[in-house]
Amino acid sequence: MDNNWLDLLQNTTQLPEVLETNRYTERFGLTVSEQDAQRILENRKRTLQEQRRVEFGSGCVTKLMYEFCDSAYIDQNNYVDTIIRLQDIFYLYKNEMNDEMTDDELIHLMKEQYEKLCFGDPDYLESTCLAEFAQAVRAGYRGFRETDGYGAYSAFDRQERWNDELYEETLADLCGR
Repeated sequence: MDNNWLDLLQNTTQLPEVLETNRYTERFGLTVSEQDAQRILENRKRTLQEQRRVEFGSGCVTKLMYEFCDSAYIDQNNYVDTIIRLQDIFYLYKNEMNDEMTDDELIHLMKEQYEKLCFGDPDYLESTCLAEFAQAVRAGYRGFRETDGYGAYSAFDRQERWNDELYEETLADLCGR
């Protein structure tokens, strides 16, 4: 027998939970098949082992699916891969932030940055937004608790963003003015 009893128990309880998300996410054009759900859960198992975490129930998987299903950057073609990638990022940063944030706080933070600053780029979310925020959390920042993770990143955003002034300056430089 390849799997131990805990793996078998988790697969039989988690698979229906992941498939149940379809009832809600289908209104956004997103669904997972049983094969997709198994792939997500297998990746979750691998990621938990890599991150040396133990978790019972579906953990962040269904929460991520519910939170991100209305994203402007996710469609049926990239849905499963995106959820897998977000799941990997989630567990990495649960560790990086020493579990100081609740699952919901971290997921809200991730979604807000994914939509507003990362424009659907999970690499940018991981390597910039969450990396900077994790550094602040490790240094003692706890302001995210007041907002459940919403609006918490703006105080730590060190990246220069496009705005009208920056656009005009760049345009002038390109035109040689």
